[in-house]
Amino acid sequence: MLKGEDFGRLFETFERTAFRLETLAVDDVDDEREEFAAFLSGNELPPEFNDNPWVRSMTDLGKQVTRVHVLRSPLSDYLRYELAAYPGTIKAGESIGIIDTTRQEVAGLPAHDFWLFDDARVYRMHYTDSGKFIGAEPLPDDRLAEYQQYRDIALAHAVPFGEYRAA
Repeated sequence: MLKGEDFGRLFETFERTAFRLETLAVDDVDDEREEFAAFLSGNELPPEFNDNPWVRSMTDLGKQVTRVHVLRSPLSDYLRYELAAYPGTIKAGESIGIIDTTRQEVAGLPAHDFWLFDDARVYRMHYTDSGKFIGAEPLPDDRLAEYQQYRDIALAHAVPFGEYRAA
């Protein structure tokens, strides 16, 4: 499994497209603890959330970053925090869609996160029950078509984030 710098290099080395299917209701990220606590206390997100520099580092190179987040209302505190940051990632160039399973059931999607890079390499994400990242498992080439199909299903059913937020 890839983690740390090895996992981070995937975002530096992909050439054209990165797609993520996200399914977690909570994510336990050490770097976000302070900001998450401040958010729960009613404070504004830090200025870098207005134009996400991590996403911008990819999109400024002409790379496409797309995410579909499968979630269920009512939102967990963490999801409210994460969705509050989405306008800044969208401004930085990420395309985000939402599938809210309380509004629509979508068959044929896995119950786990993954990244698909350049339509050629897929990594299944592994987390603890509390949402702590364990690592990204590179999947063999014979699983690629399966994950491309998951991507296509997710994109076909996702509502653009702005539309979801307005509703």
